[in-house]
Amino acid sequence: MRIIGHGIDLVEKARIQRMLDEHGERFERRCFTDAERSYADGSAKRKMEHLAGRFAAKEAILKVLGTGWSGGIAWTDAEIVREASGRPCVKLHGECARVAERLGIDEWWISISHIETHAIASAIGVETGGTGK
Repeated sequence: MRIIGHGIDLVEKARIQRMLDEHGERFERRCFTDAERSYADGSAKRKMEHLAGRFAAKEAILKVLGTGWSGGIAWTDAEIVREASGRPCVKLHGECARVAERLGIDEWWISISHIETHAIASAIGVETGGTGK
């Protein structure tokens, strides 16, 4: 097993709220998959926490990939899903998936946390050589 990269990102929940206030559903559809939006909508009281955490996780993933938002990468190319246990997991699509494959990343470790004002996420891309999940 070899760690290919690590990324971390911190997001103000107020920033996500401003984007929602200014751009509404257009912002949500551009940045989050249907599953991510559905998960966030499932807890209206904690919606901003969930969206900010996923936003931070996507930024952290792109730091691992070393691409930023360039080369045809879309916000929805990185998707944060939950296992039945509640553990967040990464699903890559499109250009993100292609870059990860080129780098040899076949497993992701991700952690998301939030407080009243901020959300933070850490992502680690790992090459397991086929021995991982």
